[in-house]
Amino acid sequence: MLSMTPKSAENFRLTVLNPGGRDQEQQFHKLPGPGEGAHPPINFHAFAACTRGAFHFNPRRAIAEETPVLLLLRSDFRASERALTDLKKHGRTVAISLKETGLHQIAQQFCNPAKLSRFIKIVTEADGCIATTPEAAEIYQRVRSKRDPTTVAFIPTPYPVEDRQWNFSLPPDEQSGIFVGTREWDVPSRNHFAALLVVRQLCQATGQPVSVVNLDGHKGRRLLDELRFPEGKLRLIEKQKPYPDYLRDVARHKIVLQLDSSHVPGQVAGDALLARVPWVGSDSAIESIAFSKTCGQGRTITEIASMALDLLKNADLRAAIVAESQQRAKERLSFQAVRSQLANFFAQFAKAT
Repeated sequence: MLSMTPKSAENFRLTVLNPGGRDQEQQFHKLPGPGEGAHPPINFHAFAACTRGAFHFNPRRAIAEETPVLLLLRSDFRASERALTDLKKHGRTVAISLKETGLHQIAQQFCNPAKLSRFIKIVTEADGCIATTPEAAEIYQRVRSKRDPTTVAFIPTPYPVEDRQWNFSLPPDEQSGIFVGTREWDVPSRNHFAALLVVRQLCQATGQPVSVVNLDGHKGRRLLDELRFPEGKLRLIEKQKPYPDYLRDVARHKIVLQLDSSHVPGQVAGDALLARVPWVGSDSAIESIAFSKTCGQGRTITEIASMALDLLKNADLRAAIVAESQQRAKERLSFQAVRSQLANFFAQFAKAT
């Protein structure tokens, strides 16, 4: 694969196209601050934001950008298939990515034969594939087995950790308790129930409060009531909040914990990076990079619970984990780092044409 010069990478722009999606179209001429713009610069919007590119749902507007395109596959893939045809007719370089890339989400999407056929066709005809998890990259590579393997890349979703305005850190004396990162009771690989049992035990052992997101209303409260957390120690977050307010909530905690085994990109781990809070458990792409010493990869629930207990008791250990995660993030997950990865990935197609 070609390696672009720093200046070439600095000038690289990418358009992200989510055909027929609901997110507003957005130009990222500069990095928006917290609360600015239609959508925060996270998830797939971050690929556009880190390159000062654009996010579109209309293929014609994506074509007009005259930049390479990252085409998202969503719903039944029909709109994505049509968009790929239009983009290629106009000479655009197109890489594709599934919009939902957890292993359980990928499996759910391919239960329909027509949809699976459409997916294989799109992946085969695109110039390349960008995967936000290593597992998704392996799937793309196997579908494109006869193509150059460098046309598939694992590139994690970036976070603006290098930008001061996205630093939501709080002093240690203003932090308390555990933030539970999962919220879905009915997705087996999320292991939400198991995570709640672990944090209940940690709460009983340390007296630290626990924050849980409950968007299931009365049903969710009844389930949580059955766990009988110590009196006054369970805090429920029951309304969707603007992203900056949510990050401020996360930053008020000593640790974030979840036991998710879905192999997702890892938005909550990215949120913990911006909040400067240690992360414990789970196996997402971002935490495996930034929080390798405390992630759930290859660890038992008992081991994860023990690490969480140590972190709750030791402020110096928490500070060390945060410092290491920030360094790793700046090297591999920052806007600058991922912009360079994207520029190098798309450079090979420019040479080919």
